[in-house]
Amino acid sequence: MSAATAPAAASDATPALRCRGLVKHYGDVKAVDGIDFEVPRGTCFGMLGPNGAGKTTTMEMIEGLTPPTAGRIELFGHSWGEGHDRELRRRLGVQLQETRLPEKLTVTELLRLFRSFYPGGRSVEEAIRVVQLEEKRDARLEKLSGGQKQRLSLATALVGDPELLFLDEPTTGLDPQARLSIWEIVEDFRAHGGTVLLTTHYMDEAAHLCDRLVILDHGKVIAAGTPAELVASLGADQIVELAIAGDGDGEPSVDRFGGLAGVRSVTLRDGRLVLSVTAIAQALPALLQLLEREKLALASLTTHQATLEDVFVGLTGRGLRET
Repeated sequence: MSAATAPAAASDATPALRCRGLVKHYGDVKAVDGIDFEVPRGTCFGMLGPNGAGKTTTMEMIEGLTPPTAGRIELFGHSWGEGHDRELRRRLGVQLQETRLPEKLTVTELLRLFRSFYPGGRSVEEAIRVVQLEEKRDARLEKLSGGQKQRLSLATALVGDPELLFLDEPTTGLDPQARLSIWEIVEDFRAHGGTVLLTTHYMDEAAHLCDRLVILDHGKVIAAGTPAELVASLGADQIVELAIAGDGDGEPSVDRFGGLAGVRSVTLRDGRLVLSVTAIAQALPALLQLLEREKLALASLTTHQATLEDVFVGLTGRGLRET
């Protein structure tokens, strides 16, 4: 970030963003139903949840694109409609979930256009360099790949040298290499003092980028904390998933697997048993002995370290990308 527009010192106790009792109704639909959180300056804050959880609606209210039904939003201590709107917009950078840009413009022409919207900010060449599109500066948008278009969209949000950057599902549909490129840009922005508000339905993205996050479901915050704190809330180190071949009872009985050594809890998901395990060295032998004793054949068995995805499944009973 340039010295002229660098954010206030870290000692400033005023958060970059504060939401209190945020509500948004569309007729009888409660898209957002009483959300509270704060985003300290210089951090990356994530909002996770499935489609329809209220992430984008919350983001649009914070960005000033749609008014809340109730509640209060403060950006750097100010709220929309109280005489500070022009100042606030200069301090924000926004990448929408879906952006339609003029396909016939070149990368340089488009960024020159967006740069003209701000009284200060980065040079067009600097913005191109930050998103690593130097070799495409004279290419028309219609010739760019999906990952290059997403990086260009991010450059339009960065060209004004914002203090607070909004990213609404910035890597959806991108291949792994393109996703990593976006992650590097976000990490660099934060490393230079910027604040990021990120929505995503990729748990690995949230775990990698976010200092703190909230998990939303049906317009409500159902969990909040650091990625490590949320994973620790499961009380399990490992997750064991298994499917039983030819179980005559149809779906396998959860009760049959209750009380195994080293197993904290057992749930059923899509016909598969999901065991939250605190001691894998005890749980696996006990599980295999039970299967042999009950004459049950395994169709499959997998284990993995507990993740944010497991937190979400434990809270809601479904996967993050299930709608």
